[in-house]
Amino acid sequence: MKKIRVLIVDDSAVVRQSLADILVSSGFIEVMGTAADPFIAAKKISKEVPDVITLDVDMPRMDGLTFLKRIMAQHPIPVVIISSLTRQGSAESFRALDYGAVEIVAKPNLVSRTFFEEARIQIIDAVKAASISKLSRRIINPDFVAVPQKFSADAILPAGAVPRHLPHTDAVIAIGASTGGTEAIKTLLEGLPDDAPGIVIVQHMPEVFTKAFAMRLDAMMPLEIKEADHGDLLQRGRVLIAPGNQHMLLVRRGNQYSVELKTGPLVNRHRPSVDVLFRSVARAAANNATGVLLTGMGDDGANGLLEMKQAGATTIAQDENTCVVFGMPREAIKLDAVDKVLPLQKIAAEILRR
Repeated sequence: MKKIRVLIVDDSAVVRQSLADILVSSGFIEVMGTAADPFIAAKKISKEVPDVITLDVDMPRMDGLTFLKRIMAQHPIPVVIISSLTRQGSAESFRALDYGAVEIVAKPNLVSRTFFEEARIQIIDAVKAASISKLSRRIINPDFVAVPQKFSADAILPAGAVPRHLPHTDAVIAIGASTGGTEAIKTLLEGLPDDAPGIVIVQHMPEVFTKAFAMRLDAMMPLEIKEADHGDLLQRGRVLIAPGNQHMLLVRRGNQYSVELKTGPLVNRHRPSVDVLFRSVARAAANNATGVLLTGMGDDGANGLLEMKQAGATTIAQDENTCVVFGMPREAIKLDAVDKVLPLQKIAAEILRR
C-alpha cells in the first residue's frame, strides 16, 4: 500500500517535529520533507511533488496564503492549513478555503495531553481526506489502516426509542458536512428563500472559524446566519451553525425549537458531530424534519441520518460527482439511510418541493 507523502511547511522547528511525529504515527503517512518557509518548500516541490502539503499561514519571507495561491495557479496540490487559531490568523486561514485549501485544522496543543491527542486525530484525518479529495490530480489507494474511532453519539445523547409522526409543527432542515462542505453549504443555502424553514448545520471546523464562516455567509445572502449560542431559538429564515469544539443538539419545547450546546468527547472523531445533531433532530422533530448529508470524509452523520429516516424524516445525500470527498454520503447510502441521492445544485429545490 502506497503511503501518503506529506511536505510540512511551518516556521517553527518544534511544530514541524510535532507534526512529523503525529503524521508518522498513523502508519500510512510518510513525511517526505519539512520546510521553514515557502521558498524552501518550493525548492523541495521542484524535486519531488508531495501528495499533500500542511501549511502554516503566518511565516517569514512569504505568507502561507500567497504561497497557496501560487501552488493552486501553477501545480494544484491538496493543502491542509494548520493554524494556531489566533483571531487575526483565523480570518487569514479562513480565506485559504477560497484559495483552494482542502481543510483547516488547529495546531496541536503541546501542553495538554487531551488536546494533543484530539489534534492528532484531526490532523491525520485531514491529511487522509486531502489525499483523496478531487483537488488532487493523482489516484491514491483509499484503503488505509483505520485509526480507531473514539465514541458514538451515545456519549452525548444516549440511544432510545425513535419517535414517529410527531404532531405537525414548523419544519426543520438539518445539514451535516465535512471536507469540501464550506462551499457546498454556501451553494445549498443560496438556493433557499429568506423564509425557509429553520436550519441547523454541523460543519466540521475548528473553534473561531465557525463564527467567521457564519458571518461570511450572513453577509452574502438574505437568510439570518449565525454561529449558534446555547438556547438560541430556531425559526423560519434563521440558520444556526454549530460552534467549533461544541456539540449542538436540537430540542423542542411545545411548538418551539431551540438548540443546546454541549462539551464532551469527540464523536466519530469530531466535535461538533453530525451524528449528535441528527439524533437530536430525529427525537425533537421526527417527520417534521429534512436531513441532508453533504461531502465529507469518514462516516459521521450516516447513523444519525438513518435515525432521522426511521423517525419519518426526509433524508437526502449529495451525489458522488459533486462531492469533494464522497465518504459520509456513501456510508449513509450503504446503511439505506437516504431517500434521495442528488447533485448539490438540485438539493435546495428538492427540500422546498418536499
